[in-house]
Amino acid sequence: MLGAIEAGGTKFVLAVGPSPERITARHTIPTRDPETTLAEAAEWLAGQGGITALGIGSFGPVELGRTSPRWGFITTTPKPGWADCDIAGYFGGVLGVPVGFDTDVNAAALAEHAASGSAGGSLAYLTVGTGIGGGLVLDGQPVHGIAHPEVGHIYPRRHPEDRDFPGTCPSHGDCLEGLASGPAIMARWGMSLSHLPADHPGHAIIAECIAQACHVLFASVAVEDVVVGGGVANTPGLVERVAQRARELDAGYLPGTARHRVIRPRLGSEAGITGAMMLADGAAKA
Repeated sequence: MLGAIEAGGTKFVLAVGPSPERITARHTIPTRDPETTLAEAAEWLAGQGGITALGIGSFGPVELGRTSPRWGFITTTPKPGWADCDIAGYFGGVLGVPVGFDTDVNAAALAEHAASGSAGGSLAYLTVGTGIGGGLVLDGQPVHGIAHPEVGHIYPRRHPEDRDFPGTCPSHGDCLEGLASGPAIMARWGMSLSHLPADHPGHAIIAECIAQACHVLFASVAVEDVVVGGGVANTPGLVERVAQRARELDAGYLPGTARHRVIRPRLGSEAGITGAMMLADGAAKA
């Protein structure tokens, strides 16, 4: 039996099952302070009859270097109380099982790559919600460098109708996350993107920001697919608008242009927890 946690800034999704393809029980709890949230999650997992390994896909930034004494930590997150939280160590110690650990977006990217049916190939998963994050899978493996990709903190060119908004990112102001995340949209217009009128300029502004991120991924790491998920991405027509604008930004230049796709998650909202189950499966087999 495998256990999985999709650790988000708003909620923790918990699941158990015999394989990533078969989840037999799940539970969702709100993300509060670390002590309360981790204890409640551990209690639920321990009550599921015993698991042999756990996978965690976590919000970040996180430490992924296996030789680092801080492997498995949430590190410099701005979320109050969660900086320097040893999330993997906590669950490994309390549950007494091996732990697979990665970012929530890398976990989702792993699951989406598996769902694509491509043994090799490349894919990026871009989540646009409370924050913006990006996970990469190249040749079937998640990308880790000195840390992990932080696609949400690139600086897009500003839309002509969006010159004055300072952005909401506490570190960078008008980076991608500071311009196009859910909180940035609320700060700008006082409501979610899906509630803005269909002819509101906000739709083009947000699509422009996300399309530029897709173009950066196509141009810099040569992925075939950019999967766009998250709450903001559920706005009707947004992903299609992003796909069209990404093609316009490419202008037919990049090698493999005809194979580039901007798509919705094949697994829908299941991508993150399925990827966490895959991390547990990998830990069990290590």
